[in-house]
This record gives sequence, C-alpha cells and structure tokens, in this order.
Amino acid sequence: MIKEIRIHGRGGQGGVTAAELIARAAYKEGKWVQAFPYFGAERRGAPVKAFARISDEPILVRSQIYNPDYVIVLDESLLEMANVTEGLKRDGIIIINTRKKPSEIDLAGYKIATVDATGIALELELLVAGLPVVNTAMVGAFARATGEIKIESVVEAIKEEWRGAVGEKNAKAAVLAYERLIKGWKEVKVSYNE
Repeated sequence: MIKEIRIHGRGGQGGVTAAELIARAAYKEGKWVQAFPYFGAERRGAPVKAFARISDEPILVRSQIYNPDYVIVLDESLLEMANVTEGLKRDGIIIINTRKKPSEIDLAGYKIATVDATGIALELELLVAGLPVVNTAMVGAFARATGEIKIESVVEAIKEEWRGAVGEKNAKAAVLAYERLIKGWKEVKVSYNE
C-alpha cells in the first residue's frame, strides 16, 4: 500500500530535503520510495511544497500528491496561508512545528501531532544564516507520529547526508523531536537511545 506525504514549508526551510530524508530512511527499510518538490515562487520565505511516497511495492504513479495520508507543516504561520488539510485522507495525520499542544490547534476533525522543532533547533544551536533548521527535527517527528519509518533509519539517513558534527547535531534534533512529539489522539511514551 502506498503512503503519501505532503510537506508544507517556506523556501529555505528544507522541505525538499525533509522529503528526501523520509524517502531515504524508508528505502533503508526495503521500501519503494519517491521524493520530489513543487515550487511556485522560488524565493526564500515563499510557501513551497514537497512530496514523498513510501510503498511495499513499486510506485508507478508520478503525479503530484492530491490526497495525502500525512501532512507535515514546517512553519506554523502556514496554517493561516495554506489549506494544509486539502485532500487529506479521513484517517490522515497532520504534524506541525509549533509550541502549541494539538488541542490548541483549530483543525477540528483531524489527527494532529505537534512538536517544537524551532525550540529544538535553537536549543542545539542548529542554525543556517541565523535561522533555525527544523526539517531534520520534523522528520524525527514524522517517524514517531506515523510509524512509517524507524528513528534509527532517520538517524542513519541524516548522518549520510551530513558527516561529522553537523550530521550529529541534525540527528540529535530528529531524536529529540521523536521523543518530544505530542499526539493529539493518543499519548504514548517512547524514547530512543543511541
């Protein structure tokens, strides 16, 4: 069965890289994958979308994703600008970078998970051009919220993308987000230790 993911972010936040990391982690687990971007106004700060597909069988479809199983929102302000629930399947999950709890998000009728990825990036001093890097944390949050990929695969994919201290810091962000994620539909205490 194909699982489809849509990522909402802003140019420069790493939404495309997040899609690629999800695909790479799933590939490590023996799954078939796709990851691809959709750009409108190609400039830093403009709303952008990226997509990923994960499947146990070859993926033959090549279109944009219109009915995702999961939505990842890298920037909470996009909730006011974009219809992040558009096409989301009834049992789908929305994972949002915010300090708010799921119950504080006005998206009634949807499963919502939240994590303060910005806070994690600031805590780890994970910055590019002075801005917090949230994409790797959100990939860790995705792993916990959905169970589609393992956090160990996420950590491995991140460390392949960035070697040394940068890879370690990004991997730590993913693990912290995995541990700190709040599910709005059921609380489950889990942790990950390397």
